[in-house]
Amino acid sequence: MTHSPESRTFRLVEKPDRLWLSIREDAERIRDGEPLLTNFITSSILNHERLETSLVYVLANRLKHAGVSAELCRQAFCDALAEDPSIGEAMRTDLAATVERDPASSRAIEPLLYFKGFHAVQTHRFAHAMYTRGRRDFALYLQSRASQVFQVDINPAVRMGRGVMLDHGTGIVIGETAVIGDHVSILQGVTLGGTGKETGDRHPKIGSGVLLGAGAKVLGNITIGHGALVAAGSVVLKDVPPHMTVAGVPAKVVGKTTCEEPGCIMDQTPRVLE
Repeated sequence: MTHSPESRTFRLVEKPDRLWLSIREDAERIRDGEPLLTNFITSSILNHERLETSLVYVLANRLKHAGVSAELCRQAFCDALAEDPSIGEAMRTDLAATVERDPASSRAIEPLLYFKGFHAVQTHRFAHAMYTRGRRDFALYLQSRASQVFQVDINPAVRMGRGVMLDHGTGIVIGETAVIGDHVSILQGVTLGGTGKETGDRHPKIGSGVLLGAGAKVLGNITIGHGALVAAGSVVLKDVPPHMTVAGVPAKVVGKTTCEEPGCIMDQTPRVLE
């Protein structure tokens, strides 16, 4: 028997859910101050009891297609959440990370409603959950639609930690065997790719706290160490040690990072080696 998305059983977060309450308060202010958005805000936020079901609604309406309705997407996402509540837990960490790191965002409601980088990460989390449970084709559908809608192409097999932020998102490509750690920030135009037609484990492994600058290309089964910084426009073909900054084509070590986790601080200034 098919149940409505709102009736499905999720593991609830501890009450009171202050994050969700703050989002609802902001939604009410937007509704009252911008009448043209009343229907959008009501259907996306105020009609829902939990942050998770609000996200499901927002994503489903962005990813729907003539052959796959928003309702079918919602059902698939709710099934995934019911089987794996950690998707919602990771989403909350990603949301907090986006608000903390992005100076353009001052309210949690903004990434939830408007930021395609955040939407792309959450779509990937659902796609990865389906992929690992044998729903390969629906996972690939989500990858394809996310690439079209968000201009972000992440293979559903990619393993991704928590607190990941895609800033802007446009032009990001992440290959099948890539692994991304916790608290990583990736700017627009980044590629985590292979080096040719090799098969098997062929994509980069990104340590926790890493910052990948705009347009950086990291190619092959190499490791970007914990807390490293890859400068904008760099092409990285070799392992990067932890807490080092690399830059150039091909990239070379140019200095140490100025903090333990540049991915959290968004500090792209290297400490020059003496």
